[in-house]
Amino acid sequence: MNCFKGRDVVSVNDFTNAEIEHILDVAEKMVPIARGEEKNRIMDGRVMASLFFEPSTRTRLSFEAAMYRLGGKVIGFSDASGTSVKKGETLADTIRMADAYSDVIAMRHPLMGSARLAAEFSKVPVLNGGDGAGQHPTQCLLDLFTIRSEKGKIGGNKVVLLGDLKYGRTVHSLTSALSRFGCEMTFVAPEQLQMPKEVINECIEHGVTPCLSTNLAEALADADVLYVTRIQKERFPDAAEYERVAGLYIVNKELLSGCKKDLIVMHPLPRVNEIHPDVDSTPHAAYFRQAFNGVPVRMALISLVLGAME
Repeated sequence: MNCFKGRDVVSVNDFTNAEIEHILDVAEKMVPIARGEEKNRIMDGRVMASLFFEPSTRTRLSFEAAMYRLGGKVIGFSDASGTSVKKGETLADTIRMADAYSDVIAMRHPLMGSARLAAEFSKVPVLNGGDGAGQHPTQCLLDLFTIRSEKGKIGGNKVVLLGDLKYGRTVHSLTSALSRFGCEMTFVAPEQLQMPKEVINECIEHGVTPCLSTNLAEALADADVLYVTRIQKERFPDAAEYERVAGLYIVNKELLSGCKKDLIVMHPLPRVNEIHPDVDSTPHAAYFRQAFNGVPVRMALISLVLGAME
């Protein structure tokens, strides 16, 4: 029996560790299909509604590529300004309409909690592509998939998370999952952008006490994974606060010269100037492989929630 069929993907916390590992196992099988090396039509006749109320490149395109690679179709929008939202239509009513036209909904919305609300009004599964500063579970799953693919396992790795840890929904979801798998973590950020206390407390509940630091070089000395985040200007309520911290940490080839040879550098992208282009040609750079991994992981999720895979 498929325990994923019909389920929403709103938060990574809705899944057990065993279920997460199973999603990643299915994603691994999807890799050659995602690359176009093999063909699979298990979504033939199925339709995904892609509802992106907020700008996106990787998340939206990888969701759509995932559905197309599996033989399905995609409807939707990448800019809510051309929809009835501009006429005052509520999110609940938009979801009801998308539910009537599709088999699964992939959604990004700027308001925290919007994905959970959408799931309440939708009869078809809702896949959360990011809700404000809240959750981004599919990004978290592709990040876990990347770590497992690159390092051979998730648990037991020493992970440094760098940058905007306060507003970054990506690191909130990932931190929770990494603590559940027993990873050691160091949070490197300016004081005003450190990880929220509730996320730190969640780690402690899972038996992991993170280290908080402002010294990146020191934190990287024995790290296995460096996860870099962009300082998100759009999340700052105060432009002056953004200007004070923008460009504070920059990862470059010189910085990485003293790190482990098998350290991997990850980034959810887009990057601005927090990773210098000279890192791209080093063995440390995993962020473009990470971006590709969004396709097989989202293929796995679509297939599982629609009952095409077990």
